Amino acid sequence: MVLEATMIVVDNSESSRNGDYVPSRWEAQADAVNLIFSAKTQSNPESSVGLMNMAGKGPEMLVTLTTDFGKLLDGMHRTKIRGHTHLATAIQIAGLALKHRQNKSQRQRIIVFTCSTIDEDEKSLVKLAKKMKKNNISIDFIAFGDLDPENTKKLEAFNENIKGGDGSHLEIIQPGPSLLSDHIISTPILAGEGVAPRGGDTGAAEGGDSGAGGFDFGVDPSADPELALALRMSMEEEKARQEKDGKAAEGAKEPGLEGIPEEGGEIQPLLGADGEASGSADAVVSKPEEEEKKDKPHDMDLDKIEKKDDDRDPDTMDTA
Repeated sequence: MVLEATMIVVDNSESSRNGDYVPSRWEAQADAVNLIFSAKTQSNPESSVGLMNMAGKGPEMLVTLTTDFGKLLDGMHRTKIRGHTHLATAIQIAGLALKHRQNKSQRQRIIVFTCSTIDEDEKSLVKLAKKMKKNNISIDFIAFGDLDPENTKKLEAFNENIKGGDGSHLEIIQPGPSLLSDHIISTPILAGEGVAPRGGDTGAAEGGDSGAGGFDFGVDPSADPELALALRMSMEEEKARQEKDGKAAEGAKEPGLEGIPEEGGEIQPLLGADGEASGSADAVVSKPEEEEKKDKPHDMDLDKIEKKDDDRDPDTMDTA
């Protein structure tokens, strides 16, 4: 598992208010930050994640490297949407934060969200990319929102000059009904982090109950996440109940008498054709009742004789 220190840079410019990404560009970033933090810390508990923004009067460090998600969540809540971005400055500050990380064995990575116009020119960005590569810092860009060809060209030039052994990636995500985080899951940015696809991305692939539009139960999780979650939980509970009932039915089931083999290895009916009990040919047949009645008096006489002999005086027996 990769041990990393990751700084996440979010775009809190006025462009992040736009609603072309569900539910808005800013809230889409917040959900993606949650996903990235979970992926990094689950992959390696000693990995740490920090957070900063890059719009307004200047970039602001919100949370230093930490393993406490509560701090990142608080940092997102404290962020104000304002102004325009300072991309190059934000990357430089994030690089300094990584340089002063406590665990020097952690690899350095910066993940940058950008959804607004990039003011820096291509030449200065290329120079910055080479500097970051020299410091062994990998940088991933998640470009969404303002996908102007000029912006895309600058990011591609930056990515070409920073690619290294640990990998730096550029992901351009077009607007759509799905969550931004659901797109990021399938990108190399989180490849190998052990994160499973969420929402309706797995329904058709697993052969599950997929409804209209390829979504589970016909509900778009990005449009109504609470309903989609409730339906999924209901399905899992019903499946667990059915499995439990099935096991209980198997445990209560008893084998029939007709299935029990006799000693000879063959299954025989309990009664014969004449209504008599069936058995093997070697079985001992009891005497009829009439013969038993005839034998009883003889048995009684013998008992009396033996008792009489026992009652005789031993002296009398000797004189006889």
